[in-house]
Amino acid sequence: MKIAVLKEIADGERRVAATPETVKKFIALGAEIAVEAGAGDSASIADADFAAAGASVGARAATLKGADIVLGVQGPEPASLTGANAGAWVVAGLNPFGARERVDGYAAAGYEALAMEFMPRITRAQSMDILSSQANLAGYKAVLDAAAEYGRAFPMMMTAAGTVSAAKAFVMGVGVAGLQAIATARRLGAQVSATDVRSATKEQILSLGAKPIFVENVAGIEGEGSGGYATEMSEEYQKAQAELVSSHIAKQDIVITTALIPGRPAPRLISDAQIATMKAGSVIVDLAVEAGGNVEGAVAGQVVERHGVKIVGHKNVASRLAADASALFARNLYNFLSTFWDKDAGKPVLDEEIGDAVRLTKDGKVVNARLLG
Repeated sequence: MKIAVLKEIADGERRVAATPETVKKFIALGAEIAVEAGAGDSASIADADFAAAGASVGARAATLKGADIVLGVQGPEPASLTGANAGAWVVAGLNPFGARERVDGYAAAGYEALAMEFMPRITRAQSMDILSSQANLAGYKAVLDAAAEYGRAFPMMMTAAGTVSAAKAFVMGVGVAGLQAIATARRLGAQVSATDVRSATKEQILSLGAKPIFVENVAGIEGEGSGGYATEMSEEYQKAQAELVSSHIAKQDIVITTALIPGRPAPRLISDAQIATMKAGSVIVDLAVEAGGNVEGAVAGQVVERHGVKIVGHKNVASRLAADASALFARNLYNFLSTFWDKDAGKPVLDEEIGDAVRLTKDGKVVNARLLG
């Protein structure tokens, strides 16, 4: 069983799908590991470190030759996988909804594509969940990015020259990224508030010492979709939320938006008119900018200014912490494959619950129900 680890070629991608730690663990299972030269450079992992862990390091062609499993962070193009065995698994973040042509390409080439972002949110799969591990880092980094752009201090400071007031930070969307953003902003000394369409998150917000900002008296709207993800809300809720946010956002110094809906454009949470009510020098960080953005006027890959407010739209935020993001991503992949490793077969054998959830293609066809519906 040969596992190939490729160097990422997507623009701005600095992560790598394996680390010396996971290489050693895969070898202990009986696998042969081949790593493309330079794969870990951007994540501060030298080729020599992979070699010392037991991997063979070489050119892409040699890495792919005879590979049974190909690991990546972002999905490689099917045409770039020449040399891998027929039916080889491609295990990565494959962006199934946004890169459907590439998924069709995997099917046409005979590869079995396994999308890690389709991992079901069940207890036994938590250690395999790339969305959670990467979102956690993105939420942390979003606060640091906001602090870097904000021209004032976060904590209250009492000095002989006078008092510096604490920054007011508002987190919109309390998933994994939002919870980490709340915790990080609190650590930096900000006064933090947060909101979400899911009423169950109120207790989580309070547990982190932040103030929950929720629409009240809109009966029967919980915002909880399948698998714990948020769903789109009714017009009644959206109107009530917009009114609440408009009054609250005008008082904030920092706003971080994290709202995403799988397979759909990111919901618009902040309008240009609402930005205009904020104080000059305030900062908004839009973590959903690559999915269309929560903030009107946000531009993917840029920091722009509107009405004196900076709107931060960095792409691939987790990759901006490449070493830690790679370590967590690589463990997610190892946890996934090792859980199903069959010692007698010398390879992983997936079950139905998780296998059917993540498998996009097999035997030349697209087979995932979420893509066929």
